[in-house]
Amino acid sequence: MSGANITRNEVVQFVLRISLVSIVTYYSAKWLMKNLDPTNKSKKKAIEKAEDILRRLGPNIKKSALTNLNDYELVIASHLVVPENITVSWDSIAGLDHVCQEIKESLVFPVCHRDMFSASSLYQAPKGVLLYGPPGCGKTLIAKATAKEAGMRFINLDVAMLTDKWYGESQKLASAVFSLAVKIQPCIIFIDEIDSFLRARNSSDHEATAMMKTQFMMLWDGLNTESDSTVIVMGATNRPQDLDKAILRRMPAQFHIGLPSEDQRLKILQLILRQEKLAKDVEFGQLARMTNGYSGSDLREMCRNASVYRIRKVMREKNKEMAAAAAAAVAAAAAESSKTNGMTNGSCSTTAAVPSSSGSPMLDEAPAITMDDLIESLRNMKHSKYNSGHLNDSRIDLD
Repeated sequence: MSGANITRNEVVQFVLRISLVSIVTYYSAKWLMKNLDPTNKSKKKAIEKAEDILRRLGPNIKKSALTNLNDYELVIASHLVVPENITVSWDSIAGLDHVCQEIKESLVFPVCHRDMFSASSLYQAPKGVLLYGPPGCGKTLIAKATAKEAGMRFINLDVAMLTDKWYGESQKLASAVFSLAVKIQPCIIFIDEIDSFLRARNSSDHEATAMMKTQFMMLWDGLNTESDSTVIVMGATNRPQDLDKAILRRMPAQFHIGLPSEDQRLKILQLILRQEKLAKDVEFGQLARMTNGYSGSDLREMCRNASVYRIRKVMREKNKEMAAAAAAAVAAAAAESSKTNGMTNGSCSTTAAVPSSSGSPMLDEAPAITMDDLIESLRNMKHSKYNSGHLNDSRIDLD
């Protein structure tokens, strides 16, 4: 009996040793894998940021949805934008009244008034919206204004966030995009330059990239997609011809945001300069005629440069005045010293104070932007465009 008892004790001790070694090995390997992962710190920061954003969204989201988020969904939630934090509204967009009105009627109204047509299975917002056109024409502004107007959560999806060096992690992150959007719906998933992510598939695609695209499309509009969920994928691109046909099918609402016409440029200039101090000689109509082929972003950059030119011009004049005053003071001091040299040795010599010209001149008030400032800014912009080969191009092409 004693030999049997000793053998049993040895077996128990052996099992305990194996269990202890296994536990230590598991947690050591897990710790080592986390520290070897170069994205571990960024993931931790993303999770902390996501928790802070979700706390602010707490009153408007079900508590059960917030408590059941996994690590992948928290990483995606770090790119979540609260509607109240979006500063862009419909009033921030000029010259695109027809596009904004159509988006309001086909997208914003069905989201805000879902209960009015609850019996209808057709009256609902589209699953996908595509904004295409030349760069700098307001596609991103429209996406932000739509999210704010509809009161929807806004996921500004960064494609680089979906890539991971571990096999299968990219698919899990792509799945987390839609699972998170469903939990916090109504939600807009915005993908800027969507052609770089969901371009046409071919045999030369990498296996991981092809699987991620397929996973994304399956979750977007596939067999297991909930038909009553209010999740809208909105994409912006200037190369719609590069998108996959399956993606275009999932984006039935397509809006072309082209270069502004003369009337549209007039409205854009008035919107950009409405809070600036302008001289009386500024003519918006003339500027609109002179900026043919310019986008809204180009017009804003032109006005920004003009605002810098007005300050630069006044500062140069101030510097000239200060330099002239300093020269006059030096001349006066030299004349005074020549007088003192002719006096007796017992007399005291006096030296005039020379004002210092160092430092930046102070402006009493900001000068007004003149027409000359705007024309000079436009001339410099045309010169830079000419040197870069973008002047007088048609720019009707989407690239």
